[in-house]
Amino acid sequence: MTDPTPAQATVAGPAQPSAPAESPVPDPNDNRRQVLYWRLLARLFDPEEQASLESASLAVVEDIGLPSALLDPGASVDSVVQRHPELAAEFDGLMAPEPEEDDARDRAAEVRRAALVSKVLLNVFSTGSGAVTAEQLARWQSDAGWLERALGCRPGDLRGGRAGAGGRGVGPTGTGGGGRTPDLSRLIPAIGPELGSLEAGLVKRMRLREVLADPRLAAQLTPSMSLIEQLLRDKNNLSGVALANAKSLIRRYVDEVSAVLRTQVEKATAGDIDRSVPPKRVFRNLDIDRTIWKNLTNWSPEEERLYVDRLYYRHTSRKTTPQRLIVVVDQSGSMVDSMVNCTILASIFAGLPKVDVHLIAYDTQALDLTPWAHDPFETLLRTKLGGGTDGTVAMALAQPKIAEPRNTVVVWISDFYEWRTDELFESMSAIHRSGAKFIPVGSVTSAGRGSVNPWFRERFKDLGTPVVSGHIKKLVHELKTFLT
Repeated sequence: MTDPTPAQATVAGPAQPSAPAESPVPDPNDNRRQVLYWRLLARLFDPEEQASLESASLAVVEDIGLPSALLDPGASVDSVVQRHPELAAEFDGLMAPEPEEDDARDRAAEVRRAALVSKVLLNVFSTGSGAVTAEQLARWQSDAGWLERALGCRPGDLRGGRAGAGGRGVGPTGTGGGGRTPDLSRLIPAIGPELGSLEAGLVKRMRLREVLADPRLAAQLTPSMSLIEQLLRDKNNLSGVALANAKSLIRRYVDEVSAVLRTQVEKATAGDIDRSVPPKRVFRNLDIDRTIWKNLTNWSPEEERLYVDRLYYRHTSRKTTPQRLIVVVDQSGSMVDSMVNCTILASIFAGLPKVDVHLIAYDTQALDLTPWAHDPFETLLRTKLGGGTDGTVAMALAQPKIAEPRNTVVVWISDFYEWRTDELFESMSAIHRSGAKFIPVGSVTSAGRGSVNPWFRERFKDLGTPVVSGHIKKLVHELKTFLT
């Protein structure tokens, strides 16, 4: 009789412990999701295709009922959505889903989300190398817009583009592993600058002059801050059709940003009713209700007629004090976004009644742009971006304009990395002590990013005029508070 095998001994021997419980069968969806993310990482860091990952990813995508175009690096998100319109709703808020109840996981949904997320991330962050055409830039900008939508924002929000801040915010991603998913909102401050940097890199790789010389290609360009910066830097080297197309793009961008800022400014620009000024006696100002009430004693019951011996009119004049707004903008290379935004903002305030706007731009030399302050397009064409920084030359132009300090506000926009720091700060302090309102601004970008010289920041704080930095809405609020 042969000896029993170990398995037989385990079954037959009454004294043997029971067999351990079998390990749970792994969910195949976990492997599918990992395949898609491994492919994403491989494609991001190595332009060469990994055949095994590509074939495995194709099998996963087809198995879950998604189009294979999601794996095509040459297909934009727009083209995928045009061919498969039912996917549009899935891309919106893709990376900001509602939290799942009771920590329940839908692994099949995670795989589907991983495929869509991979498409958006690869299209945006895998930009390749070499020259870029206008069509490729436009496609990237569109894909970046889809990424912003996937994060729960509006296109342009994270790049500091033309759209105002808003959107429904960013919540948990829902694309990770077990347990609660990470809060993606912590990554937003890093994603915005990264998108802006990628866009700027693509613009620099364009043969911009050749594109501008071709009206068909120029028409495909989407105005952005990066593109406007390149156009402003290169405008003196353009002529003919190329210059005309460049001006058209700058004007389009200016008009779009102006529409957003003008809405913010004009909501609260009217002062209180001034009752010390007699109302204008015209029909449109006639106060019918008050006129009837005040003349009721003249009512004739027999004739059923009201005799009016005095008309009453509404006051329409508002209290407004003539204010002088002096905007000084650093036009060095690090302040391009601020230069564009503040030039537009100055033009909007220049259009308000009884607001006298003066605009000065400077690097190592100062330029008085006041004659063109009402037209941001013409102002930008006269700027010269780049160079060093010497605020004392701008101060020499600004100080003589302060005729009535109590009715003057000086807005100084710069990163304050200056050459003659002590001399400049002392003159700024003198403006503050004179009674004028001095507002130092470190960043007025659409996204609220920027750095400020710590030396100046601390001294402005001690002076009682802390640096305004962040979104341009902060500056709009400060100016409206003073001018209205």
